Amino acid sequence: MLTWVVTPTYNERTNIDGLLDRLLGLRPELAVVVVDDGSPDGTGARVAERAIAEPRLHLLTRPSKDGLATAYLLGFRHALAAGAERVVQMDADLSHDPDDVSRLLASGADLVLGSRYVPGGGVRNWPVHRQLLSRGGSAYARLLLGLPQRDLTGGFKAWRAPALRAVLERPVASNGYVFQAETTLRAARLGFRIEEVPIVFTEREGGVSKMSGAIAVEAVWRVPRLWWG
Repeated sequence: MLTWVVTPTYNERTNIDGLLDRLLGLRPELAVVVVDDGSPDGTGARVAERAIAEPRLHLLTRPSKDGLATAYLLGFRHALAAGAERVVQMDADLSHDPDDVSRLLASGADLVLGSRYVPGGGVRNWPVHRQLLSRGGSAYARLLLGLPQRDLTGGFKAWRAPALRAVLERPVASNGYVFQAETTLRAARLGFRIEEVPIVFTEREGGVSKMSGAIAVEAVWRVPRLWWG
């Protein structure tokens, strides 16, 4: 498969079928790898059931929650080992519109960021405090890291395989949402071309958000350390 979509899951049973239906219907050369952290609600079991009849669907399971970054890294390496030319990362809760995958892939950049904070982008159904936290986090990272991109904390990205391989040559230090800023910073420092494509992020309708205060605290002290890493 030329394009692989990597999506981590934990208790996304209410969303997973809708996500997979839409992704697998986009194009025949697209495959999906779900990295499930032992979801008690049966997310992994449902993906495994569907994968029996769908060779483009792959499931990687871990016994428990072990961090967002490590889930993505596992999925990335699986996709690259399978010969992926493009790798898309996205949330499993339908906050990222699967129809936008094609828009990200249309770019010729080495790394494409699905951006909420460029003209045409935005968020839908978020309370004010979530918007302030997200915008503030991106501005904080942009200021400290000296990057021009407007959305450094978003998780909707499309990578060309050479850029992703180069970024993964060194161990990743972050294991929360700072992982998004860290990988973008590495791509920039390695000289890869980065483009932002506007997207509208929609708050999940089913399931429970994984955002927590601990994730925000990690960002405060971890982002400055990325500059030296």
